[in-house]
This record gives sequence, C-alpha cells and structure tokens, in this order.
Amino acid sequence: MATTTSIKEIVNIYEAKTQLSKLVDLAASGQDIIIARAGKPVARLTGLDTKQSRLTGLGALKGRGWIAEDFDAPLPDHILAEFEGR
Repeated sequence: MATTTSIKEIVNIYEAKTQLSKLVDLAASGQDIIIARAGKPVARLTGLDTKQSRLTGLGALKGRGWIAEDFDAPLPDHILAEFEGR
C-alpha cells in the first residue's frame, strides 16, 4: 500500500471501466481512486508499495545480531529435564 498521503478521486463504475488504465496509473503514483455505484462508494483502487524491503546478499544483516558467549554451554539440569520430558 502506498504510505504517502494521497488525494482521493471518486469515479463511477462506467468511467472506471472505460478509463481503467489511466486510473491504475494514478493509483500507482499514490492517488487513491474511489469507485462509486449510483453515487455511493463501493470500492477503492490504491497502489501497492513495490519497494524492495528485503535485505539480500551476504552480510546484509552484519552487526544486527549477537550470540551470547555461553551459547554452546551445556544447559542447566532443570531446563534439560524440561526438554527431555522428565
């Protein structure tokens, strides 16, 4: 979804059918389009946020996490018992 403040335009269904390509372009640029039937809003056409939000590649998360010094130390008996169902 677009995260910018958008101006809403209201169009009737007939206009939406005949100008769909134009309305999709407007929605993609951040403008919300309200589609109405008999003057009453029934649907909204809005753009998608297509920005790549995933971090990719080696080292993308470098410095964002840590591992405790005792990560591979044996578990205390009471915790180990819970894992083993004792």
